[in-house]
Amino acid sequence: MTGQRLDGKVALITGATGGIGAATAELFAREGARLVITDVAQAPLGALAQRIEETGGEVATAVLDVSSAQEWDDVISTVRERFGTLDVLVNLAGIVDWPGIEDTREDTWDRVIDVNQKGTWLGMRAAMPLLRATGNASVINTSSVLGIVGSGAAAAYQASKGAVRLLSKTAAVEYARQGVRVNSIHPGVIATPMIQELLDEQGDQQPDIVRTPMRRAGRAEEIASAMLFLACDESSYVTGSELVVDGGLTAH
Repeated sequence: MTGQRLDGKVALITGATGGIGAATAELFAREGARLVITDVAQAPLGALAQRIEETGGEVATAVLDVSSAQEWDDVISTVRERFGTLDVLVNLAGIVDWPGIEDTREDTWDRVIDVNQKGTWLGMRAAMPLLRATGNASVINTSSVLGIVGSGAAAAYQASKGAVRLLSKTAAVEYARQGVRVNSIHPGVIATPMIQELLDEQGDQQPDIVRTPMRRAGRAEEIASAMLFLACDESSYVTGSELVVDGGLTAH
């Protein structure tokens, strides 16, 4: 345990067993955070918690469907009972659907919006009393480069991620004088299980990689490092911002 940048802080991470989530949880633990990690299935949570505990980290787990207000309330009760405080909320849970406007089904649209957009709002609403009580808290909401520019596809996903971007800004303004910073993070093409099949099929010729000036997919650890900056006190004057981590994809 290095225990430097997040010493004494409690962090709640949703979607923690995905590629970015696991990398973020493990990095936060190495930097001294006590963790509550959540996802929709217990078995992967248990495996991640075991890895963290084996390196000396302190972690609690909770199954959470982020689209459920009641489940959010239950998780916040767990945080309160286990740690009594909350310093960092990372809203990372998300799902993707690739069809465009005409091919997106209504039920799929609703589910993507429920998880990505509504889930982010529910998380902030449920956690904000604990966050405000610390007087020095950070919320990190996960958007995407597809929350900034259009792709001509993934209609529901893009709509949800654009909403997360502006929801983060309005929350940043609302809580700026209440000790809570709110920022959004915008990954580009990241080699995670969510898109690994696509990357395996297309390799370096994947169109978004071809358009990325660095000409490669990012690594989950590179997003985790950006999460760490927004979580720690080094970003104490950063709120309402968009941290884009995309190898230059949106630079042109």
